[in-house]
Amino acid sequence: MKYRFSSLYLSSFFLLLLGLTTLLSCQRKSKADTAFYYWKQTFSLDNPQQEILKEAAAHKLYLRFFDIKWDSKENRAYPEAVINFKQKMDSTQVIPVIFITNQTFEKLNLSGVDSLANHAHQLIRRLASSNQVHYKIVQFDCDWSLGTKDKYFQFLKTFKTISQKQMEATIRLHQIKYQIRTGVPPVDRGVLMFYNMGKISARPEDPNSIYNAKDAEAYISHLPKYLLPLDIALPLFSWSIHIRNGSVIQVYGKIGKAILADQNNFQPTSNENVFKARRSFFTEGVYVKTDDLFKLEETNKNLLSEAATQLAKHLSKDEKRTIIYYEIGNLDTTVFKAKDLQEISARF
Repeated sequence: MKYRFSSLYLSSFFLLLLGLTTLLSCQRKSKADTAFYYWKQTFSLDNPQQEILKEAAAHKLYLRFFDIKWDSKENRAYPEAVINFKQKMDSTQVIPVIFITNQTFEKLNLSGVDSLANHAHQLIRRLASSNQVHYKIVQFDCDWSLGTKDKYFQFLKTFKTISQKQMEATIRLHQIKYQIRTGVPPVDRGVLMFYNMGKISARPEDPNSIYNAKDAEAYISHLPKYLLPLDIALPLFSWSIHIRNGSVIQVYGKIGKAILADQNNFQPTSNENVFKARRSFFTEGVYVKTDDLFKLEETNKNLLSEAATQLAKHLSKDEKRTIIYYEIGNLDTTVFKAKDLQEISARF
């Protein structure tokens, strides 16, 4: 028997084929990797943290080696909080991260920039060598300003020349939107810090300052035009804003829901995230006065999912990128599971 295919049949067939091809392209598997920051001074992970590092990130770790700050007494840049390895480093992929205060470049003269780059390189090498850390990439974290841009970028160029390593720099949202004005650092990749985007406010009704979609939306439409390939840093942390007489006293990562839920010390308010002190007392070394308020700003799976969904709309899935979670040293593994983080990374 011979079959005759009408032009209408063939047209329908090709439309169906085109639709299936489009659907499969939309469902393309994510190319994103998962990794963690570690930001504490002493390197030590408990067993659950080690497991989540292995399961979710295949041991890929961005490890803060030290900070560089300006010593006003000595009138020079100086390394602080140099990492101490209490535990053997067995991660197969380690990226040293160096935090540099913007004040360092405000105070440093141009002639001192190259010297600082050389000293930073030597300290990284010494720490890596003595702790059997093998690395191919170095990341710098500095929230530079218009006044320090030239010196910071010169530092990065000099470090690249000395080290011959691949280099990354952290990028804030305002530096994405105003890249012509703020400049693009001379590195191989940027890491968008997708948190701490709102103002820390004493007003209980104000949105979460760690992440909120409204503040993010004002910036992220500019992502496709940014001149560096980008990895993404997402928050795992929560904190409490200590408020007294309508003013912010301090922000505490160590005062969380477990402490604030103690009704001997705190009473709930009409805002479910705000707690009022019943009496004066000390907790976690912090003095709390009667009627002080604590505004709890949390990160959970739902918030991360919302952030990833919002952000991924503006990023190409054809580009391989790393999703870095900040940070594993204080991670509560009862709240976040490896599967949760892998699912969120897969949005990219």
